[in-house]
Amino acid sequence: MTQNEGLCILLFVKYPEKGKVKLRLSRDLQEEVVQELYRCFVQDALAMIKKINIPFYICFYPPDSREKFQNWLGLTSQSLPQIGKNLGERMKQGFIDVFTKGYEKAILLGSDSPDLPGEYIKQAFALLETKEVVLGPAIDGGYYLIGFRTTTFTPSVFDDITWGSPLVFQETLMKITQAHRSVGTLPVWSDIDTIADLKNLISRTRNTSFKSSNTMTYISQHHLLEKTNNGEKPGA
Repeated sequence: MTQNEGLCILLFVKYPEKGKVKLRLSRDLQEEVVQELYRCFVQDALAMIKKINIPFYICFYPPDSREKFQNWLGLTSQSLPQIGKNLGERMKQGFIDVFTKGYEKAILLGSDSPDLPGEYIKQAFALLETKEVVLGPAIDGGYYLIGFRTTTFTPSVFDDITWGSPLVFQETLMKITQAHRSVGTLPVWSDIDTIADLKNLISRTRNTSFKSSNTMTYISQHHLLEKTNNGEKPGA
């Protein structure tokens, strides 16, 4: 058995429809700009995952948008529709789908942290050697990653969570504790939801390899933050 056999990554992605992604960013940036930024986030997240050499699935939303995703990302058989009435149901079903396929350990992450280090993914799988659940807390009170072994999958951690609130991480942690599961936590990281998050992204990646990413190239070419700091709402 190879080192990465039995491991699986789920990347949750929304189709970048204008006005339907990263809505809080649209308070400061034009919807067309936010749409393109989110495309860059997804491409950078995919580039990071592909370097890790672990099987991954693109979990696409809406579930009837396979053809759109095919045209955009060239979906392979390694893709799954997100099925469920809310985010919790969709994440739960994603884990059910891959554990049914026979994977032994799986982690799920969103596409809102384009500069997430690949080392965190490796660290998550390492933690699952000794812990039953792994969580990556986000600065805003949510989480950017969650993972289980097939033998420790706990569907209840996705039930009755106040999705989109600063309580998501704490509520999830409480569910894990109530299920008597051991949990390993990764370093805190930042989702890019607001203009302040975007400014922090630029600041922390200025002298890193991420400065040549799709996201940073787009920001630089369109002078986004210079315009925002001048009181403009940058257009496409």
